[in-house]
Amino acid sequence: MARRKLYKFSENISRTNLIQQGKELYDQVKGNWGTLVFKNNQPIVLELGCGRGEYTLGLARLSPEQNFIGVDIKGERIWYGCKIADEEQLINVGFLRTQIQSLGDHFESSEVNEIWLTFPDPRPKKGDAKRRFTHPRFMEIYRRLLKAGGRLHLKTDNEDLFLYSLEVAKSMTGICHLAFTHDVYNSNTCSAPNWKLPPVMKLCFLKKDSLLNT
Repeated sequence: MARRKLYKFSENISRTNLIQQGKELYDQVKGNWGTLVFKNNQPIVLELGCGRGEYTLGLARLSPEQNFIGVDIKGERIWYGCKIADEEQLINVGFLRTQIQSLGDHFESSEVNEIWLTFPDPRPKKGDAKRRFTHPRFMEIYRRLLKAGGRLHLKTDNEDLFLYSLEVAKSMTGICHLAFTHDVYNSNTCSAPNWKLPPVMKLCFLKKDSLLNT
């Protein structure tokens, strides 16, 4: 197992679609993702806590006119997404290995068009509230990174996290058009079939135009 992990870490070093500490671009991409990584000016979409990157890859396949960046700190997990993106020649996919609280070191304010939080760890213990991806300290980071009119999406099957996140979003300034559903698969706003999965809840908000530079 340790040998396999070391192999993946070694491959990560050579992957051009992975930005991580120790690589030259790690300290240069802030404000320069379009020019240095993707070589275009397409909109940037982030998936935070992307794990193996399946959702990031899926979005990239559906929307080649956008650039997608999966963010995770676990190198062994993110290796898979990098590998598949290379194999499928998905040039609109990149991965960033860093902590979520460090996003401001790698993205300028108003550089991002959309952010996805797909089934993040609900951190049910009260003492872990500050580690939830929808804690106010993280939500404020997302608000700063989003362009005016940019969207944040949360999908979760944990009702407590959904309700907590909804209250945090309602308390924030600088957002508008807060929308949510308690069951994506049975919602009129989603065309996906009902696969008898646990109810998946979704929350989405837009950043107000008036806060473009804040």
